[in-house]
Amino acid sequence: MKQQKKTNITLIGMPSSGKSTVGVLLAKRLAYSFVDVDIVIQEKEGCLLKDIIAEKGMDGFMEVENRINAELDVRRSVIAPGGSVIFGKEAMEHYKEIGQIVYLKLEYKEVERRIGNVVDRGVVLKEGQTLRDLYNERVPYYEKYADITIDETGKSLGRVVDELRRIIEGQSRH
Repeated sequence: MKQQKKTNITLIGMPSSGKSTVGVLLAKRLAYSFVDVDIVIQEKEGCLLKDIIAEKGMDGFMEVENRINAELDVRRSVIAPGGSVIFGKEAMEHYKEIGQIVYLKLEYKEVERRIGNVVDRGVVLKEGQTLRDLYNERVPYYEKYADITIDETGKSLGRVVDELRRIIEGQSRH
């Protein structure tokens, strides 16, 4: 793959952390493109995510997710992958190479409040796994990969976007 500058921003975090919403607003404010990787996966695979999971199982889906994220070739984009992207080694190495990774951090209680019914929100849990288990499993990975962490606790989406934009624009001036 050809070498490209680190011009992208990849948002990681739990389902309901606002990756898509913050991503669209941030992209507009930075004059970047916005990429929802779940939609890219559906386009490339020709079916809905839930159908990929039904056909290939969670492990099969995660292989597809890792591959498509690792191959994403964009510039000056805010990227919103699914929350499980952090388990894809190749995907996360790729995102580190092409940009900065921003962890949208939410306390568990806020994740639980925002998600509501897990099934209705499309959050896939393993047999016997709770939302709390999923949270505890993922947070160390989010923290490991993040170049920037934005704690969303008690902040409006607009404030989160403004804070993130200031950090990114401040870095680009140096």
